[in-house]
Amino acid sequence: MSTIGKALTLLDILSCMRQEAGLTEIALACGYDKATTRRFLVELERHGFVEQLPENRKYRIGAAPLRLARVRESRYPFLRTATPFVAKLSEKTGETVHLSEFSHGRLSTIHVEECDKAHRVFVDVGIMLPFHATASGLAFLAACPADMIEAELARPLEAFTGHTTVDAGELRQRIVETQARGFSVNRQGMEAGVISASAAIVAPGRRPVGSITVAAPMGRTGDDRILEHGAAAKAAGEQISQAFFGAEPQLRSEPQARRRNG
Repeated sequence: MSTIGKALTLLDILSCMRQEAGLTEIALACGYDKATTRRFLVELERHGFVEQLPENRKYRIGAAPLRLARVRESRYPFLRTATPFVAKLSEKTGETVHLSEFSHGRLSTIHVEECDKAHRVFVDVGIMLPFHATASGLAFLAACPADMIEAELARPLEAFTGHTTVDAGELRQRIVETQARGFSVNRQGMEAGVISASAAIVAPGRRPVGSITVAAPMGRTGDDRILEHGAAAKAAGEQISQAFFGAEPQLRSEPQARRRNG
């Protein structure tokens, strides 16, 4: 890995930490020695990508990434376009709804609308969403070209709970089902007690850019209800696509989906 790649990896890992972290903690998380870690932190701090707190000498993400995010959003206003639809879907379903975006080979949450119920699903902004273990990831993957699907099926599939799909054949079947109905359903794949339904947000030409997902406690969400959530997520995803890209993407039919997957 290049020096720039290592520094960006450090920045990415720091962004996933829930609180400020010291030099030793960051070095351990990155797998770098302390001298290398300190050198990267000094350079990142110099350019505003990290900040060191004077009271405890710990580090956190600086303001520079936020500035870049604002520039990107002003030129590519995906979040601003999608947020009203996310809020409307949360109001309609009465559940937590989160929006994810694909960037640099990974899918991550960029916005969350929590419902007002005491018993609800909590989702952190910035969390990475594995393709095989989340409704968001499955919906996104099902909208991808066949070569990307095959690449994911060839990877080792990590188990996050006892219900995570870790068999490639089973995952392939779930992809086919998702393509056929236009949304995914995931039961406890990432977190016990949570059931989610998700739909991809697709650009013209069938290029997925993210997902919109309804996440609910299993205790109050039966089969009929989760299918309603999925249908609502699918409609919201299509509305976001139309609002952002100015044209409704052409949806893949069930026979096409089955042919693409064998």
